[in-house]
Amino acid sequence: MTTLEKIATIEAEMARTQKNKATSQHLGLLKAKLAKLRRELLTPKGGGGGTGEGFDVAKTGDARIGFVGFPSVGKSTLLTNLAGVYSEVASYEFTTLTTVPGCIRYKGAKIQLLDLPGIIEGAKDGKGRGRQVIAVARTCSLIFIVLDVLKPLHHKKILERELEGFGIRLNKQPPNIGFRKKDKGGVNLTCVVPQSELDIDIVKSILSEYRIHNADVSLRCDATIDDLIDVIEGNRIYIPCIYLLNKIDQISIEELDIIYKIPHTVPISAHHKWNYDDLLEKMWEYLQLVRIYTKPKGQLPDYTSPVVLQSGHCSVEDFCNKLHKSIIQDFKYALVWGSSVKHLPQNVGKDHILNDEDVVQIVKKV
Repeated sequence: MTTLEKIATIEAEMARTQKNKATSQHLGLLKAKLAKLRRELLTPKGGGGGTGEGFDVAKTGDARIGFVGFPSVGKSTLLTNLAGVYSEVASYEFTTLTTVPGCIRYKGAKIQLLDLPGIIEGAKDGKGRGRQVIAVARTCSLIFIVLDVLKPLHHKKILERELEGFGIRLNKQPPNIGFRKKDKGGVNLTCVVPQSELDIDIVKSILSEYRIHNADVSLRCDATIDDLIDVIEGNRIYIPCIYLLNKIDQISIEELDIIYKIPHTVPISAHHKWNYDDLLEKMWEYLQLVRIYTKPKGQLPDYTSPVVLQSGHCSVEDFCNKLHKSIIQDFKYALVWGSSVKHLPQNVGKDHILNDEDVVQIVKKV
């Protein structure tokens, strides 16, 4: 039996199994088997993990955004209009056959845009070029899922299922679960908060599927079976996502008002260049980039070329390393102006966390 056939068999068994407390252990075991088979399918033996010719694009700039969607939803038109890069556009499907890169500058940051070939249903199972497309999507800081406004929900569910099958979690945070293997002592489960789905028997059952018989598991949230499997697999990618509902020139104002209330969504018309301002503002919000301005001694701050850092990696040491790796070796302290300090300027050490649009002057050891 092939891997695909095994996956289909397990999915069929899960579909006909009623979901209740009595079957939760059995379903957990099936989900663990399914996760292992999907990993085997997407990273086949023999080192076939490369992205393939035309897909492996060098990462440049301060962030990378991937355009994901079905064929002929307007991804290429959007890239052409935003970045001024020509990506072949036509009214038939599969016009884009390789990754087409572009670049825009926004609020001082250089952002790489990637127009990925259209995904088809079954991409996660190896159909079409889905594996290569989603492998590139895993390297992105943000994903734009481009949908046709006339058929958004059906396509949205399919695309989310394909990305989920490849270990991409959209607009989610990693589950707050502690997991540590050990040599002996069995499985110890600690529940910091009450659990509605997991108990010691289900946890042991899932771990045994991975041949793990000794581990400490700490559930610090109301975790699901899928959350636990994600932590055990350890290869999940958590990426913010914006849904772009394209071709809004074909719907009414009343329908547009409804769309605006949907979370993580921006309605646009790629062809007419409508609502690009909202799109760029939402993009900036989801990227969570931090701009730091440099100030040479005795000179005014340079507001033209900020040093752009990722949120969560914006200490003074991160700032120094972004400028040059050698700076931190001679670092004495930094003078900071901005919202991250109480006094202007304030002496800070290398562990100080910077806020957006702070001004920094590095003082070196004599």
